[in-house]
Amino acid sequence: MSVTERTREIGIRTAIGARREDILGQFLVEAPALSIAGGAIGVVFGVVGSIGTAHVAGWPTALAPSAILLAFGFAAAVGIFFGYYPARKACEVDPIRSK
Repeated sequence: MSVTERTREIGIRTAIGARREDILGQFLVEAPALSIAGGAIGVVFGVVGSIGTAHVAGWPTALAPSAILLAFGFAAAVGIFFGYYPARKACEVDPIRSK
């Protein structure tokens, strides 16, 4: 859900005393959490697909733990990096004037 779709939630949180840091924190927790979950699902599909393909085709397969950690870390980094801009944007939304 985009920041502009959540202005009502941001407005309610602001009305009950949430600070800009609280709203920023919420978005900076959600974005990496979603990207880490997506990264974990991607790793599972990658490992299962690799093993399945190797089994069906009869090819030898080697799964490097460093490659799995790199893929998972990249997914987390992308989530943090691209979650920061919407989080900053959410902090600056004026829920009264946003409609």
